[in-house]
Amino acid sequence: MDDPAAVGGHRGHRDAVEFADGAVILACSHPAGGYRQDERPDFGLYLDPQWRPPWPHGHVDWPDFGLPVDDGELHTALDDLLRRARGGASVEIGCLGGHGRTGTALACLAVLSRLDVDPVEWVRARYCDRAIETAEQVDYVHRFALRYPT
Repeated sequence: MDDPAAVGGHRGHRDAVEFADGAVILACSHPAGGYRQDERPDFGLYLDPQWRPPWPHGHVDWPDFGLPVDDGELHTALDDLLRRARGGASVEIGCLGGHGRTGTALACLAVLSRLDVDPVEWVRARYCDRAIETAEQVDYVHRFALRYPT
């Protein structure tokens, strides 16, 4: 959903992504008009400090158009998000626009959920063809797969 009039006042994405292991995670861009209580997840993991929702959440330090500052922190946070989703919790992940950092994180989640195809192509086909914006982010996903084999 890349329409500015998207569901819930979001500028871009608010899309459910189902992984190979059945976990479902909502991938979001930052809400332009504020947080809506009717869209409240059980937990959110956010990749930009502008996210300050009133529900339980965590942040990963990750500059826009860049890479996560701490690989271990990202791995731990993504493992936790998957654990929550597998347990039936409503969870979401987002950055600002929902493409670079969110797409990269979704590809890393696909690795952790034991996806058996290229995670970058999978995210672009299943979520958004503009996901994972830089060559460095593509390389990061492939290094993540080597670093954290499942």
